[in-house]
Amino acid sequence: MRRIYPDIQDNPDIVQAYAYPEGRPWLRLNMVASADGAAWLKGRSGGLSSAGDKRIFQTLRGLADVVLAGAATVRKEGYGPVPPRDSWDELRVGRPKVPPIAVITRSLDFDLDGELFTDAPSRTIVITCEAAPHERRKAAARHADVIVAGGESVDLAPAVAELHARGLTRILCEGGPRINAQLSAQDLVDEMCLSISPLLVGGGAARILNGEPAEVSLRLSQVLEEEGVLFCKYDREQSHDRAD
Repeated sequence: MRRIYPDIQDNPDIVQAYAYPEGRPWLRLNMVASADGAAWLKGRSGGLSSAGDKRIFQTLRGLADVVLAGAATVRKEGYGPVPPRDSWDELRVGRPKVPPIAVITRSLDFDLDGELFTDAPSRTIVITCEAAPHERRKAAARHADVIVAGGESVDLAPAVAELHARGLTRILCEGGPRINAQLSAQDLVDEMCLSISPLLVGGGAARILNGEPAEVSLRLSQVLEEEGVLFCKYDREQSHDRAD
């Protein structure tokens, strides 16, 4: 892997390249897309990934306090608990060995006895709303921490604020596109990490933001490259002036 922007460097330190800023909460989106903007291939993002993308994916998880994902992504991508990794030992000094998964869901339509809820080294978090079925909320609370944010649907602004209140201030969101759009529309995104695969997909695949309109100005801060795949990092312009 090499860095091609802002300067050229072979074999850059990936941990340093993706280090969180100190002293403030930070919400990072991480997505992979084809060269024509598709967020998945044959229904899943894995077909767009590469060896370099997987290394960065794991590094971003190791750096994060919590991994945030929508219910559709969790089901489609077959999420399980984040497994511990020896390479994370130094990254996670003073923190649990793995970040918890926080699942955004209105319906709570999951196997709540599945491994994501029963075998997670760090207790899974369920983010739901008042309109969620009461019995499902009770069932989820047996194996997960439950955050209720919003009335008829999940309101992501108070949900993110509650994660911050729990000390989970370095948030890695892995999508999907609708969650990304909602976070952007509510002015909650600080950074976008985007892997661009040299592949044309076409068809009806969603873009990395899909749903609510949002207009967020970003600044390109870094580009890495490996085997034709570009790993771009964009920071929100003037994000340091926005209220936390």
